[in-house]
Amino acid sequence: MTQPLPLPPADPASPARQARRGHGRVTLKEVALAAGVTPITVSRFLREPAVVAAETAQRIRAALAQTGYVPNKQAGLLASGVSNVVAVLLPNLANSIFAETAQGLSDGLQAAGFELLIASTGYSLAREEHQLRALLGWHPAALVVTGRRHSPGALQLLAHAQACGTPVIEIWDHHPPEPGQRRASFTQIGFNHDEVGRAMAEHLLRAGHRVLAYVDSGIAEDYRAHERGMAFAAAAQAAGASVTVVRSPSGDAFDAGRQVLGDLVRAGPPAITAAAFANDHIACGAMLEAVRRKVDVPGRLALLGFGDFAISRQLTPSMSSVQLPRHAIGTETARSLLDALKHGVPAVPACLPWALVVRGSTAGR
Repeated sequence: MTQPLPLPPADPASPARQARRGHGRVTLKEVALAAGVTPITVSRFLREPAVVAAETAQRIRAALAQTGYVPNKQAGLLASGVSNVVAVLLPNLANSIFAETAQGLSDGLQAAGFELLIASTGYSLAREEHQLRALLGWHPAALVVTGRRHSPGALQLLAHAQACGTPVIEIWDHHPPEPGQRRASFTQIGFNHDEVGRAMAEHLLRAGHRVLAYVDSGIAEDYRAHERGMAFAAAAQAAGASVTVVRSPSGDAFDAGRQVLGDLVRAGPPAITAAAFANDHIACGAMLEAVRRKVDVPGRLALLGFGDFAISRQLTPSMSSVQLPRHAIGTETARSLLDALKHGVPAVPACLPWALVVRGSTAGR
């Protein structure tokens, strides 16, 4: 067996050292020399570590650490025309909902040699279009965008990428085409927000509430929250109940919830007896304010969140909420992309399950 050879000492005066000053990079050949393998084996390990024997992989890892080698992705792309980067556009990286989706994507793609290039749109369609233009310059292997609503320019970019063979997946949404829709069709992996909004209203109606409110997101382009609100209101009205849609203030969600709680208890007559929220953060802010004001939850006002964040289960009473397939959206998207990228199988749409979890904040009347 070929024995790993140590790298030569770092002699500033040596020709090799002088030659490297121009680009500052350790070469693949030097890593292979240190590991006692061929450059092809090192290249294979960098693309798909799992396909290299464990003992060989250990030697390559040691050589990479010793040499400080960093692959030149641009050179690799120019040589092969193939990228190992999947570009992902998420609305908000500070929100654990989307962070878990990104983790699911990473868990599913990294072992196969793909890496994520993530951008945060801030829920802005204009910013999403700008970021798409920038990311497409890196020739990503696939594009993952959030939701099905995009600017006309972004739709053009996505359609062109898909026509050129780049898989495009819309996550966090699964909605049938709208009547008269002429836009390009992309694979959707997520769930139907209309269905969730209706289920939230039906839960509160079954609990005996007839005067309801939906506290919407204060972000103008948070279309999925708005869709849930419209479906909530339609279901409540169809059942003969009264419903008010309240737009939460912009800024910190907990502070917005605290402020909205005051508006809810002052509304009427008739008094609002139950409210559903665009997300758990706003709902939890309202719950904390209800505790401070000694407003009985759920006796005076039932509260229903969306997202099932960990904090929702720690409050007293604990918050009823909609549990979402946050991580599963990422892993299912990764699985579908690998089928497309590795085997040429078209990405398959998936409607993933969610659940309305009933806790103390919406106990029956």
